[in-house]
Amino acid sequence: MRLRSIVIVILSIIILIGFLAYQVELIIPGTPSLGKTYTPVTQSAPSGVGSYDILGRTVDKAEAAQLSQTDEGREKLAPENGAVAIDDRLLSVGRKAFYSETFKNEVFFTDVTGILNGPLNIGNLAKAIASLKGKHTTNLQVSLDRDMVVGDRALKKGTILNTGLDVATGSLVPLGIQTVIHQGKIRVGVTCAACHAAVDSKSGRILEGAPNNDLDTGLILALASNSAAWFRQTGVNPLKIGTADVVYTKADNKQAYLPDAQALEKAVDAQLLTWSPGNFDSTGDNVNNPSQNPSSYTHEAFPYGWSGNAAIGWFHGLTTLNSNVHGTNSDLTTGADASQKLLGIDRETYLGVILQNSANSRFRLPKGAKPSEFFQKIDPTPGVAGMNEVIPMPGYPKGSPFILDGLMASSPGYPVGQQINGMSAWQNTLAPPANNQLDKEAVARGAKVFSRASCVQCHSGRYFTNHDVIPAKEILTQPSRATAFSKFPRIFTSPQTYPSNVNVPLPPDPPVLDVPVDITPLPAQQLALAQGNAGGYKVPSLIGLHVTAPYLHDGGVAAGVDALTEGDNEYQLGDRTQLGMAGTLMQNILPDPSNSLRVLLDRRLREKAIAANKANPNLQKSNVDGSGHNYWVDRRAGYSKQEQTDLIQYLLSLDDEPEVLSNAD
Repeated sequence: MRLRSIVIVILSIIILIGFLAYQVELIIPGTPSLGKTYTPVTQSAPSGVGSYDILGRTVDKAEAAQLSQTDEGREKLAPENGAVAIDDRLLSVGRKAFYSETFKNEVFFTDVTGILNGPLNIGNLAKAIASLKGKHTTNLQVSLDRDMVVGDRALKKGTILNTGLDVATGSLVPLGIQTVIHQGKIRVGVTCAACHAAVDSKSGRILEGAPNNDLDTGLILALASNSAAWFRQTGVNPLKIGTADVVYTKADNKQAYLPDAQALEKAVDAQLLTWSPGNFDSTGDNVNNPSQNPSSYTHEAFPYGWSGNAAIGWFHGLTTLNSNVHGTNSDLTTGADASQKLLGIDRETYLGVILQNSANSRFRLPKGAKPSEFFQKIDPTPGVAGMNEVIPMPGYPKGSPFILDGLMASSPGYPVGQQINGMSAWQNTLAPPANNQLDKEAVARGAKVFSRASCVQCHSGRYFTNHDVIPAKEILTQPSRATAFSKFPRIFTSPQTYPSNVNVPLPPDPPVLDVPVDITPLPAQQLALAQGNAGGYKVPSLIGLHVTAPYLHDGGVAAGVDALTEGDNEYQLGDRTQLGMAGTLMQNILPDPSNSLRVLLDRRLREKAIAANKANPNLQKSNVDGSGHNYWVDRRAGYSKQEQTDLIQYLLSLDDEPEVLSNAD
């Protein structure tokens, strides 16, 4: 009865707020206080306050002070030239945007996708949160309120759904989920924090920048009523689905039939359910290629994205990555103008597929309508492509290496790119908390092993990356993601943007700036976009490995806490069922960082993990196996068990102030 009372209270509060908010818009929750995070007790990366970023070129504080003494220098630092001043205000804008800014994606998630129209509804979520009784969780468990078939999986009423959503202590809303109430309607949107922040399981404090490595995005989307709108993030081609009796008008004003909505939904759901927790497909190449949610420990970790595809522009490509998340990955309608060249699907068909089964009847395509004309009537951001708050770059509808689809996330009332630039500047201050569970002497020995094993050839410098992209044929990791961006240059033009003091909405004929393309070497950019090659993978920074397991871009290198046992000369298999992604997150078991790193380094153990992944049909459908990066520190390579353990201790020690640095620098 107590739980029921709490649920009733929560629902009553929501209803009351909805009534009061009929004429105004309310957004819940706000940005968490620093006291609820680990950040105050973390050695942060340099804030950069007093420095400037000029379209990807950094001017440090000392140089900026010198430049500000002359007219020529002040002109160089002017926003008219694309300069962004890094100050406390920008960092504040960035932190707030990271936690609170949806760029209006709640409309696509709620009214089109129907994220609240399935078993993850307001009632079920309220009941699940109420059951916490104010405590925190790293995995909000929701009880299914009906029998249902999702994809090829039959689910019974009462089934417990492991969402991986994190809820901070005392919160009524999961981390990174914004509840927006406007004119009595409740919508939910997603912010950066859903994937790139996590609640510590022991303390309940927020780890700012840590990946939410068990967030089951695939499950959450599959349970929505119109997850077919996300077909582009899977391998389901709607043109290969049989048609039904839903007529629409094509660009030539002739009528045709859309693919059968139920058949398409079932096919898309089946592929979404193959996604591993902690993985999301952000490429939109119509191939089922989810990759790990990366951390936001971004300082000196450029270029960005697993392939290094975000490589030019403000903050050395980090702003590009932030824009892609909010401009493309949370509103699939932004892809309409490029769908013909990228997917072979014409614009009208593309929009028709997305809108034909919208959750909100007002957003549902009427029979016989031309999708683009209907879209103009229901677009919450009229005059702008897509539903989210975005602005077209000068070359739109073409994209560029700066903004892949030509649409930059930017809200009215802000200067161009200020929110995503602020996110970049703030993310660059983040670092993981210190790992205090390590043997300091082992860490020191491990630093020497790190150098002797030649790890420093790639993971070099203060932030343990040489900023390069390694060809897929050399690194030998699962190859499918390496070519994910290969079609985008079909829509590319020269990269341009607007000065950072131009306000949104854009004025008529705003000034235009060329974005430098030489801050990342051309060969690395060509590998990142798989141009004339089979693609490649970026050398990641090693900062924060103790909070970022599992490993490799697909997350396939993983082992549970009981997976390994210590033998006389090397580690042996313990619980064989806890190997790989198949035996950890796919079974709601968190990977153990130490054991997972041992699987990364030891070829015998890796072979077993790869075999476990390849034996899992879902992982094969989503291209996850944990292969590649065959740089071994094991007995066959001439290293003892102790040396392997020392190296693992060293790797787990790397925060923003490593106690011991290797000879990398």
